[in-house]
Amino acid sequence: MRWLAKLIYFKILGWNIVGNTNFSKDTVKKAVIIAAPHTSWHDFFIGLYLRKITGVKTNFIGKKELFKWPFNYYFKAIGGRPIDRTSGQNKVEAITKLFEEEDEFRLTLAPEGTRKKVAQWRTGFYYIAKSAKVPIIMFTLDFKDKQNKVSEPFYPTDDMEADFKHIKAFYEGIEGKIKDYS
Repeated sequence: MRWLAKLIYFKILGWNIVGNTNFSKDTVKKAVIIAAPHTSWHDFFIGLYLRKITGVKTNFIGKKELFKWPFNYYFKAIGGRPIDRTSGQNKVEAITKLFEEEDEFRLTLAPEGTRKKVAQWRTGFYYIAKSAKVPIIMFTLDFKDKQNKVSEPFYPTDDMEADFKHIKAFYEGIEGKIKDYS
């Protein structure tokens, strides 16, 4: 199936991957991976192709209601983990626990928290990385240049403002599928 993913991603869709093309998979078994800009449902499939091509095991979280029969088997097979999203739950703590339970866990999140344009990114991914003591790996969903650029692992510091400046700089000039939402 890897050859088929490569055929579709590289030849048919015309995409390319640059930078840390294996997501440091041999040295970093746990990380928060942020994908931006997240502007379309197409992003999910680009991510699945990328995962298959690089051989990097990645995970995602979804509301626990999605993980009921018959879909639970599929979602878990592709790396999904259920999370209780009802109010009053400490989601950062719950997700940190997922990191503790697994030998290999790379959680992929969209920092915008939605596919629409936002004035400010959510900060959950940052607090999850700090709480789990794992690096952040950034990758772009650049539909303008049809490329996924992948950063080296970045460990958050105690200076959130400087860290976000560094993270946001990685995404400068990147356009999502829906340009107006980028």
